[in-house]
Amino acid sequence: MKWIRFLVMATAISLMAATPARAINLLRDADIEYALRQLSAPILRAAGLSPSRIRVLVVDDSSLNAFVADTQHILIHSGLILKLNTAEELQAVIAHEAAHIANGHLSRRVANMRNARTAAGLGLVLSGIAAAAGGAEAGIGVAAGTSSSALRNFLAHTRAEESAADQSSIRYLTSAGINPEGAVKVQEIFRGQEVLSENRQDPYMRTHPLSRDRLRALQGYVAAYGKDQKSDGTANYWYARTQGKLSAFLRNPNWTLRRADSSATQDIGFMRQAVAYHKQSNLKKAVASIDKALQLRPNDPFLLDLKGQILLEGRQANAAIAVYRQAAAKAPKEALILGGLGRALLAAGQPREALKALESARARDGQDARILRDLAVAYAQTKQPGLASVATAERYALQGRLKDAAIHAKRAEALVPRGSPPWQRAQDILAAAQAAR
Repeated sequence: MKWIRFLVMATAISLMAATPARAINLLRDADIEYALRQLSAPILRAAGLSPSRIRVLVVDDSSLNAFVADTQHILIHSGLILKLNTAEELQAVIAHEAAHIANGHLSRRVANMRNARTAAGLGLVLSGIAAAAGGAEAGIGVAAGTSSSALRNFLAHTRAEESAADQSSIRYLTSAGINPEGAVKVQEIFRGQEVLSENRQDPYMRTHPLSRDRLRALQGYVAAYGKDQKSDGTANYWYARTQGKLSAFLRNPNWTLRRADSSATQDIGFMRQAVAYHKQSNLKKAVASIDKALQLRPNDPFLLDLKGQILLEGRQANAAIAVYRQAAAKAPKEALILGGLGRALLAAGQPREALKALESARARDGQDARILRDLAVAYAQTKQPGLASVATAERYALQGRLKDAAIHAKRAEALVPRGSPPWQRAQDILAAAQAAR
């Protein structure tokens, strides 16, 4: 389907293609990422980590897994989010991965030496993961300069690390006032998989080795620490909204429409209906449903963001601009919403106005491939070929396509002022491409 390749989520889905054979695809959505920030922030603070520096991102993969590949990103498969049952279970997954960062379990990974805050840096990390997962030769040198056999366990943790992360995660959860029982429930999903052959196990089992002893120890930690923790209504809402939106975009619209009325809240139900009708190309019903959600939450920028997407993809660019402007006014720091506004302005033939929104978006999030692609178009349409080449180089670098990135970075090098920030970004990409040879 088209949205898998380009755009579905409110604002954008960025495809982080690591290698042609096996790619790590990130689902970038302002609403879902905001929800994950709300769910993860108290845990990260309890772990002594900065919520503003660590992102929780969703991988477009129906299998069950979650992992960290550097000290700045926690990645969770969409399949695991859809499989879990409560906010506490999802927070337990986040707490466990945060413990791997806080406990220094990533120091042995060469890819962590890269600066993942740049487009090229994150591209290198994702390229390494993809190579390790698929055993692909391409991308392996990029990640660590070592053989595929050495990278097959790139994401795997030892049982000692898993035990330490378990104990730390329960401590973080209880310190944050979150019921840690969810941690046991998550592990019970995978109970019994250790007896299966490796190719039949979920990836989570292969990267997070489970044993009966470890499960018993985890139950003991919960019994010792996790008493009298009440359910958090706010966390439950954002969990239900995340799961509801993901399922609406990833599953058949008829499946969604049959279940929308049973959503945790009415606004989530209307949002899910809007997505389902949008996937059926029924613009009238999609707009009517999202408007019902907005009647319940009129100041919600993320519902406005979704409405803007529905209108834009329904070829109503001018109407989409008005809605995106409302969303951006209510959430001026949300890069993906600003990216949606820029995209709508481009579609309406207003590249100079689009450039303002897209440059603001890139300044806040330089790791979204759609923003970089739209920036390149806007620069080209405003006769700034050097900056267009820089943006294109960054997009290819983010996708792990460093050879292509280097071609555009070299072109940019001759077109932008030497020593300027765009020139320096081009140099970073050329250096990464050289190191990957």
